[in-house]
Amino acid sequence: YDEKKLEELRSKAPWTSDPTYFKSVAVSPSAIMKMMMHCHSGVEKGLKKGGNPIEVMGLLLGRPDPSSPKTLVVTDVFPLPVEGFETRVIADDEDVVNHMIALGESMERTRREKFMGWYHSHPFDVGIHSHCFLSQTDLTTQLQWQRAEDPHGNPFLAIVIDPLRSLAKNVPEIKAFRAYPPEYNSPVPNQCPDGSIVTSEQARLELWGSCWNRYHELGVEYYMSGSARNVMGILTQNFLWMRTLGSTPMLDSENRQRYPERVAAAAEKLGKIDLGTSTTTTSSTTTTTSSLGSGGRMGTTSQQSRGRAYDYNVNRLLTSSTAGAGTSGTGDKGASKEKELGNACQGVVEL
Repeated sequence: YDEKKLEELRSKAPWTSDPTYFKSVAVSPSAIMKMMMHCHSGVEKGLKKGGNPIEVMGLLLGRPDPSSPKTLVVTDVFPLPVEGFETRVIADDEDVVNHMIALGESMERTRREKFMGWYHSHPFDVGIHSHCFLSQTDLTTQLQWQRAEDPHGNPFLAIVIDPLRSLAKNVPEIKAFRAYPPEYNSPVPNQCPDGSIVTSEQARLELWGSCWNRYHELGVEYYMSGSARNVMGILTQNFLWMRTLGSTPMLDSENRQRYPERVAAAAEKLGKIDLGTSTTTTSSTTTTTSSLGSGGRMGTTSQQSRGRAYDYNVNRLLTSSTAGAGTSGTGDKGASKEKELGNACQGVVEL
């Protein structure tokens, strides 16, 4: 990013005059991973103690985006030794505050970035609605941060994570918020933090808590830095075998749908092949086949004959060495039949 443009944006601080200035948040993959791991650790810790999941808290590292001024960028996160229950998660311990100050100074000195927000979890239960909202305590904490940081060119952000719902849905359940100043009132009646209009008071409380009209939501998106993208590109080129080992054709929906069709087509082709009587010698086994064609033997039906021919030849294709196998007697004819069988079964064997 352009440091000069960033400093200009910080000095102007347009967010101080427009409570809804920021519209979106871009979060790095590493930051998402760290937050989710931290929140899940709180869930596990609480359950292991025989109680409810524990809320956790951490700090966000990042900046406003000078190329897209109405976007905040979260580059990294730092978990804090702060735990709580329900809606009371605050960093009021003196040692924790001193740790935050020292860590913040170190980040500004070494990485030229500031702490620009905080995150915490709401591991209440898995219900119909997400538990990503700001409680009264959360709102008070966020307002304190904004009053202290916003005027100095560092707009502060709050992120709330619902770890239980994230586990249930298998995707991060995360929302980002900023608080309205006390003197600000939304010009749109009954407008919720996400911009929707909800007239039912009970519905508003269920979705956004008792402070539903005192904060607004920012859209969350994910980004990957140029260096991370280059690493992923190298891995994709050099380790394609990982994709091969980690995938199965039968997992593909098209292959699943066409599998019965391929089996039927292979069976039909096998039924049309006249094997006659031949002796084929491979490197390890000598096998004699007789009367497996359309005539059958010992009174078997043509359908049973085709089934036996299919079973025998599929098994032979999968277990014997077809490349470089020696033939005796009718070698050329046997090789021709083998090729014919291989073509018939190819669509099935690939799966």
